[in-house]
Amino acid sequence: MKNTVCMNCGSKSLYQFIDLGDQPNGNHFPSAAERDQELFFPFSMLACEDCWQVQIEEFPSPDFMFSNHPYITGVNMPVVEHFENLVSWVLDRFEPPKNSLVIDIGCNDGTLLKAFQQRGMRVLGVDPGQRTGRLCRANGITVCETFWNEESARALRLLNVRPSIITATAVFYHVEDIHSFVRGLREVMDSKTVFVAQCVYLKDVIEKLQFDHFYHEHTMIHAIAPLKELFARYGMRLLDVDFCDVHGGSFVLYVGLESSPYPTSPRIEEAVESEKAAGLQSLETYKEFTRKVEKNRSDLVALLKRLKEEGKRVYALGAPLKGSTLLNYCQIGPSLVECASEVNEFKIGKFTPGTHIPIVNEKELSEHPDYYLLLSWNFADFFVKKYSEYLSKGGRFILPHPTVRMVGTQGQTVL
Repeated sequence: MKNTVCMNCGSKSLYQFIDLGDQPNGNHFPSAAERDQELFFPFSMLACEDCWQVQIEEFPSPDFMFSNHPYITGVNMPVVEHFENLVSWVLDRFEPPKNSLVIDIGCNDGTLLKAFQQRGMRVLGVDPGQRTGRLCRANGITVCETFWNEESARALRLLNVRPSIITATAVFYHVEDIHSFVRGLREVMDSKTVFVAQCVYLKDVIEKLQFDHFYHEHTMIHAIAPLKELFARYGMRLLDVDFCDVHGGSFVLYVGLESSPYPTSPRIEEAVESEKAAGLQSLETYKEFTRKVEKNRSDLVALLKRLKEEGKRVYALGAPLKGSTLLNYCQIGPSLVECASEVNEFKIGKFTPGTHIPIVNEKELSEHPDYYLLLSWNFADFFVKKYSEYLSKGGRFILPHPTVRMVGTQGQTVL
């Protein structure tokens, strides 16, 4: 589907600031038999010159992207730890009654809901993923196997489902129709209900050159100012915002109805002003971003080619969705990166989308390479600790941005 208007405000004043070329869906990991049958889609990003929403220009159908989603929250230990903190932030701040209901939109394997359940809350998941749905139910979590929108939310309301908390972590920027999503929230919210959305933060993406946060699932990359306008259209207001390091820089936004008893924190307006100061409402910012990203691409490919000529071996560490964007945009294949090591059972034995680097079981590696290209760079601190012995013996991680660099023990830059 091609977007001809802003998904937030409906404006036609859209500026294409980066074209990442035709790419496959980064969450479809082909087997050997499927490598020649991959579908490729145009991939470019737009900025709205009216509300400054950033969005993808064209994306595949949601069913194609999410029905057999391979991401598993529970194997991602930094995210599991973050979820424990998130549950405490929400319950301590808003103090919903014990045994009240939490709905998690895009609940995946139920990791977040399990944490709420352990704190005395009733829980319900909403997620279209078939494989993760089975994992969720195996964890004792009830899940509605569907997308969240106005229609599915109305069905829950007719069943008298009234949550105190609604969460959407790494989901609210995966939405085809954000207006239907928000209208769905309105269907089940009352004055004391709080919607909690965690999103990759546009300000971090632009300032740190995190272009690989762009992929087909990420239909939008959010900042606070455009979301403030969006929710206001539906009689809702932003209550507060937290910023955290997870996913390379993200925000947790708390939203209520206009009638909510919770006040609006001054942090909301401070965030809006910070975004203006950072140039998020200027086209020149996005043009400069693209110029720097193109230089990073040249630097990374040049480094990998030099290492290859020197006889060094390079593996990828992790095969995340963002890695697919980076590998395809830079045209990095098995001639430069021999394999990618993973812990996710749904990816092991397959190939990276488009670039066809074989994905192997991290636990079955008999030896480490000279270098790891850290595709899961957003968890660099975690991997530096996990691979401390490898790094102490001279192994190195290659990080792709904000500048291409190598890091060693304790994550210090060595090149």
